[in-house]
Amino acid sequence: MLRTLSIRDFVIVDSIELEFAPGFTVFTGETGAGKSILIDALALALGGRGDASVVREGSAKTDITAEFSTNDEVDAWLAEHEFSNDDGGALLRRVIDNAGRSKAFINGIVATAAQLRELGEMLVDIHGQHAHQSLLKADAQRVLLDSQAGLLDDSRAVAAAYKAWRALAKQREEFEANAKSVLLERERLEWQVGELEKLAVKPGEWTEVSNEHSRLSHAASLIEGAQEALNAISESDSNPILSHLSALTLKLGKLADVDAALKPVVEALEPARIQLQEAVYALNDYLGRVELDPDRLHEVEARLDAIHSTARKFRVAPEDLPQEYETLSTQLRQLADATDIDALRAQEEKLKAAYMGVAQALSKSRARAAKALSEAVTAAMQDLSMAGGRFEVALNPIEPAGYGLEQVEFMVAAHAGTSPRPLAKVASGGELARISLAISVITSSATATPTLIFDEVDSGIGGAVAEVVGRLLKRLGQDRQVLCVTHLPQVASQANQHFQVSKRSTDGKTMSRIDALDSKARIEEIARMLGGLEITATTRKHARELLAS
Repeated sequence: MLRTLSIRDFVIVDSIELEFAPGFTVFTGETGAGKSILIDALALALGGRGDASVVREGSAKTDITAEFSTNDEVDAWLAEHEFSNDDGGALLRRVIDNAGRSKAFINGIVATAAQLRELGEMLVDIHGQHAHQSLLKADAQRVLLDSQAGLLDDSRAVAAAYKAWRALAKQREEFEANAKSVLLERERLEWQVGELEKLAVKPGEWTEVSNEHSRLSHAASLIEGAQEALNAISESDSNPILSHLSALTLKLGKLADVDAALKPVVEALEPARIQLQEAVYALNDYLGRVELDPDRLHEVEARLDAIHSTARKFRVAPEDLPQEYETLSTQLRQLADATDIDALRAQEEKLKAAYMGVAQALSKSRARAAKALSEAVTAAMQDLSMAGGRFEVALNPIEPAGYGLEQVEFMVAAHAGTSPRPLAKVASGGELARISLAISVITSSATATPTLIFDEVDSGIGGAVAEVVGRLLKRLGQDRQVLCVTHLPQVASQANQHFQVSKRSTDGKTMSRIDALDSKARIEEIARMLGGLEITATTRKHARELLAS
């Protein structure tokens, strides 16, 4: 529940520190005193939208801090998002400067406004003073029913299934509408892939074929050069190099026996002789393998020409043809998959069946929830001076949609003997306010949110009905913390805690203040609410009677 609320420089509030208790708490005051400003400030601390306009005139920033006690669900969220502290509880803080920049904190740790909102939804449920107006909208009625019945996750699953189904249906429809252009593209890709498959260029082949062509085209020169080198080294009739070097080495070896100073020369010549002999072996081997092969040269030239021509046709480098083949093949497979109309239809039917499964399950759950909500609101209407009235949640079948197979519509018969009609067409302002309040109280009691706030939801209600409303809110406050901004003395008199909101002018500036009322002050405030500006002994007596009832 909400334990404390600190407000600094917010709209017409300079500084307010409030402590809250369990049970039913009301805020009262004259019109324009700033009762709803308190709710707006708390909403800001809970991650609501804010800008520079909320900063009190002449101030640098507005600073709002709300402290809450927590439950297991909130503690788990704080731990998961690393916002826990040793003292327990949740301290939410929002700062907005006069340039519109916003900062958010949870337990002193920097957070995002989205995180404040997510945490705030687990701590507080706010019913605004215009909540009854939203009841006239079909979408709001559906969301309220789903929320009351805990079906929001199921509703989101239906929306996701519908989106997947319709996306594939759109793809199939587009294919059927553009079948000619798609088939032309497919034919083009099939021809290109066929050309490359026929050529069958392997990775690295262009380099290998180019090297082979160079070798074959220069075969005569290669053979001639190798033979000339072999002759000069070992096969020449006129003193070949290897024979001459061997003779020199032998002669110097004998001389080295006479003069050891020649041994280094002999040692240097011996490796040279060995290397020349290795060269002879290598040249003989090379000449044994290299031969003039005009037929093979013709084949290689033809292969080079085919690869080069195809590369020019596809506007890629010859060595990139294998990659081009892979790319075009992938595009063709994807297009084939995407344009297989029978496969598309089969997949579409599968997704439609999946949607219908979750949508029909949601319909059954909504039917049970609609019956329960109808009975609960009808019972509450009897206590709110609408005896004989009846409330029904109609589930009107529709074509499959993102939110399911039915449109939720709130129907009401305001009096006995009349048939239920759409809420927007038959309810007067006062009746709509009472029905809205009944729904708010019923739906709130079904949630685990520890703090409920009602911001003038009792507008349009008066007399004996107001007293019933007060008792209703007080009974709700037995299970959780209830805060209510009200202008009705019958409602205010039922509260366990009472704050008065007032305005004062200082140096030409209007400021709002909030005071906790003791029993004596409460009598005066209830009397003011009963009798206006002039408080008489009679209104005080009536105020005491209300507080005692």
